Amino acid sequence: METKIPPQHQDIQPGIQAELDPQPKVIRYLYKGSNKLKDKVALITGGDSGIGQAVAVHFAREGADVAISYTPREEVDAQKTKELVEAEGRKCLLLPGDIRQPAYCDYIVETTVQQLGKLNILVNNAGLQLQHKELTDILDEDLLATYETNIYSFFRVSKAAVPHLHKGDCIINTTSITAYQGRADLLEYSSTKGAIMTFTRALSSNLITKGIRVNAVAPGPIWTPLNPASVSAKEVAQFGQDVPMKRPGQPSEVAPAYVFLASDDASYITGQVMHPNGGTIVNA
Repeated sequence: METKIPPQHQDIQPGIQAELDPQPKVIRYLYKGSNKLKDKVALITGGDSGIGQAVAVHFAREGADVAISYTPREEVDAQKTKELVEAEGRKCLLLPGDIRQPAYCDYIVETTVQQLGKLNILVNNAGLQLQHKELTDILDEDLLATYETNIYSFFRVSKAAVPHLHKGDCIINTTSITAYQGRADLLEYSSTKGAIMTFTRALSSNLITKGIRVNAVAPGPIWTPLNPASVSAKEVAQFGQDVPMKRPGQPSEVAPAYVFLASDDASYITGQVMHPNGGTIVNA
């Protein structure tokens, strides 16, 4: 599955998937659903594009209704996600807003339950990635925006969701290979992803007596709008070449990990992290 990425850059975060060249692969044509998530309801933050969009479509093919949060700027991508989910015969609830706002974190959970009837799966996936070559380049507002998006929202949305979750339900968090390796030019992003990994382990212990599983996925370089919106066009053209497989991954190669963790196939798994990263060995 070779992916050639031409140089490209988007000036504003979050990036827009509709503007990417080539378009990311959302789901394999031959992926067959088997009702692993039949009549479940999932809420996916950052579900408009990239990994979040792919997870939404895979969940729908497995029989789930889906709610997605996203920023108003990403409306075109969110509408595409809705189109893809509804093509699978499932419902897709669109919830635009600012994930950095505590009231919005409560709102997306309550609205999901009100409109779709319940909540079984929470995917904390929204992320902000800002590149800074030097520690001294990081502005305080950039630091706060990254933490509010990447880890504060995970706490807030999970807190709102837990009263609606029951035995057998689950939370899945998106962390990153940078949680284990760090990255010199993504200091604040890497540190939030490390926090997400620890949050996953701690929350799994906290909720284990309730029968609610908490796991995470730590992708490597995956072709999403996050990349051209945060690094230079030259760096985008080299994206993913430094992993053993010598290429970036596609969202369609990551989303099945979320399906597995959300399904009963993972009923004996909690507090763990899966690593779809192109062959890089990390200490899990």
